[in-house]
Amino acid sequence: MKTKRVLASAATALTVLGGYMLWPTSAASSDQRSRADRQVNSLVRAMSLDEKISFVHGSTDPESRGQAGFIPGVERLGIPPLRLTDGPAGIHLAQRATAMPAPVALASTFDDRLARDFGKVIGRDGRALGQDVLLSPMTNIIRVPYGGRNFETFAEDPLLSSRMVAQEIAGIQGEGLMTSVKHFAANNQERDRQTLDARVGEQALREVELPPFEAALKAGASSFMCAYNKVNGVYACENEELLNNVLREQWGFEGWVMSDWRATHSTKSLSAGLDQEMPLGQYLDAPLKKAVQDGSIPQSKLDMSVTRILTQMHHFGLLRCASPAGAREGCTLPERPAPAGTMGDRIAQQVAEQGAVLLKNERHTLPLTTRSGSLAVIGQPAQRPVIGGGGSSEVNPRTVTAPLDEIRKRATGAVAYRPGLDLTGTRIDDNALQPAFPTDGIDLGYDEEKTFTSTLTVKRGGMYTFTVGAPQSISLLTIDGTDVLRGSRNKAARGALRLKPGTHEFKLQLRSIRSTDHVSMSWVTPEAVAVDRAQAVEAARAAKTAVVFAFDEGTEGFDRTGLSLPFEQDQLIEAVTRANRNTVVVLNTGSAVTMPWLNRVKAVLNMYYPGGMGGRATARLLYGQVSPSGRLTQTFPTSEEHTSVAGDPSAYPGRDGVVTYSEGVDVGYRWYDKTGTPSLFPFGYGLSYTSFEYSRFQAKPTRDGLTVTLRVRNTGRRTGSDTPQIYLGPDSSWPGEQPTKTLAGYTKVTLEPGEETTVRIPIDRNSLRHWNADTHEWDTGRGSRTVWAGSSATRLPLHTRIPLRGPTPPRRAVGPSRSAGPHRHHRCRSCSPERGNLALLDLSASPFRVGHRDLRTSLITGMAVNTFGQPVK
Repeated sequence: MKTKRVLASAATALTVLGGYMLWPTSAASSDQRSRADRQVNSLVRAMSLDEKISFVHGSTDPESRGQAGFIPGVERLGIPPLRLTDGPAGIHLAQRATAMPAPVALASTFDDRLARDFGKVIGRDGRALGQDVLLSPMTNIIRVPYGGRNFETFAEDPLLSSRMVAQEIAGIQGEGLMTSVKHFAANNQERDRQTLDARVGEQALREVELPPFEAALKAGASSFMCAYNKVNGVYACENEELLNNVLREQWGFEGWVMSDWRATHSTKSLSAGLDQEMPLGQYLDAPLKKAVQDGSIPQSKLDMSVTRILTQMHHFGLLRCASPAGAREGCTLPERPAPAGTMGDRIAQQVAEQGAVLLKNERHTLPLTTRSGSLAVIGQPAQRPVIGGGGSSEVNPRTVTAPLDEIRKRATGAVAYRPGLDLTGTRIDDNALQPAFPTDGIDLGYDEEKTFTSTLTVKRGGMYTFTVGAPQSISLLTIDGTDVLRGSRNKAARGALRLKPGTHEFKLQLRSIRSTDHVSMSWVTPEAVAVDRAQAVEAARAAKTAVVFAFDEGTEGFDRTGLSLPFEQDQLIEAVTRANRNTVVVLNTGSAVTMPWLNRVKAVLNMYYPGGMGGRATARLLYGQVSPSGRLTQTFPTSEEHTSVAGDPSAYPGRDGVVTYSEGVDVGYRWYDKTGTPSLFPFGYGLSYTSFEYSRFQAKPTRDGLTVTLRVRNTGRRTGSDTPQIYLGPDSSWPGEQPTKTLAGYTKVTLEPGEETTVRIPIDRNSLRHWNADTHEWDTGRGSRTVWAGSSATRLPLHTRIPLRGPTPPRRAVGPSRSAGPHRHHRCRSCSPERGNLALLDLSASPFRVGHRDLRTSLITGMAVNTFGQPVK
């Protein structure tokens, strides 16, 4: 039977068109666009100064649904209000919604089709729950492993991030929900984010941080959210170089720019490129009105900002009933759909399963079988799932599945459960805290601040864990002046501190955010920890296999203080392994963690924050109902001393309010390559329950970049998915800074045992470019480059070197390749351009429009091209 060839595109342009933001190109559509422009312009002319100003700052929603922001609209003209909601992993409201896996888990699928489906679920839920704008996706590069929101973004690599964000936006906006891509730009850490000055070189900014944002723009993002921090000395929300020069003049952005919440610093920001201040109007309300009236800010600037917002509303059908003469009678806005429901659960489970990364599997310990015998399931996340991170990404889940319940459904032997560590704890004793914390908690009014101070007395030294429940507030607990926990709208923010016997100064600071709140507090003492750990060890000793669930608590607003598992979970795992050598660890973590116990455990499965269906997905993976296929999107260091920022506070967390991106373009795996520093697990790494073999590797230059082909064969006994990755070495003709190698393309294929297929991966010409900081433009080298193929950034057995002076005959690869021997050829049923890549459309297909550009899709590269077949930059 013939083997099927798989086409893979590295492009980030849209190929499936949503009816909300893209017009078909024809004479009629040109007229349609003209009519749209005329309608928007006439509405702006009909608006009063106060009505215009109401569009460039947020307001309080009289019918709030718990969303983040509100724009009142103009009722007399038929312009509806806008409701803006958080939601990187599901809609963040008081109402229930589908809790999706964390975006970092989505990126670990390396599957563009799933990214689009992920977006569809969020878009559907957002529209169904009365929202108009999603404050997501986040697409800042993972620069440091400590980042508190690393779980909320995609990767340390710009290509992977670009493809994920483009497809997710296509899914979201295809359901009629506008997006606001964030945080533009260089918001790569949470610590000091509101004041920090990110000093990043021009080349690094262009080649590493900005490409995903440009991909989001090309995907049709309605708006951008500017970041809290400064970029090279200027606050991002009044950074004219970023907002006007790069975003609008060079990239052609036609949407609007909103500030992050309270990230506006002056009225002049409107002239610098900001269109909307959120959540209220400290600068762009009364002060802006005065500035327009006295002529210090031209009214044309205000009109342009309002026009940008209304134009996007028109694209999404929200001005259907608006007119300068008043709201059209009998007119209705686009109907809102039903929530994603079971479809959302199905996709959430797929993402959780395909994004899970099997990090270790000694002697085929996984999947669990009858040979695994009795189980001791240890760890609170098994019973009380960790479905997501904290802060604005939290979701009130419609469905939650617990790993313990799902394991018991599948186990053939006895299953014992022990929490190992009880983080719920108990109320702090009155005799330990004087004055005592109120029995019924602390109530906060709307946007109210309160501070509780007391004296804490402990009789026994050791690690104490504190939990503060403040779902609508920012919280900071300090003991003896040391930060113990920081929370940002967390239902349960936790922190631990080792205390000596005696008295300690205790201070809890609280501030509610756009809401009232009720705050609770509890603690876990060393005595309670010792009891829980002893019970876990006893259960592990009595079982044949121990499965330990470990977690961390990434959250908005605060970086992690270290890379170890919190709450002494490393010690818990060590204790379990001493009692049972057949131990499996399941990680519910949002970013890289160190693993001092790695050599003592048999298997490690990284589930990230897997969403509401994560419990079922975890059990299906543990029992082999599906084979792991996720790949790491960030490098895991061996220790905290082996990161790009180790020992250099100027690189992180910053010195005197400035953080220097001294690594340049060598972010993530590129730094490990350059310095030769070993990693615990490299970028792109992930194991499977089966095995794959690569052969017949070829690479050749084309007019549009490069084309790589290779044969992939499943040499194992199970059906599984593989992600061949292509990396490029430095350009021999380029004298400037270059990484040792960089990801240039990938695809994902699913093969049955013995099945093989040929994959074709076009490498876009943009992967061959370098940013010239002297000329301030892109240069394409004309030398030669090494092309590698393999399964991770450090496992690249196949390579070849090719010139870039024009098309040449394909060159055979150099590298190990076992003879496949006699085997069957199967048709690859699941291989298609959509599997992990963008669909490729014929050039004769209907062209489409993005903003002012008429575009088509190249049959060769899958890239958006203009009507002359030239790639759109």
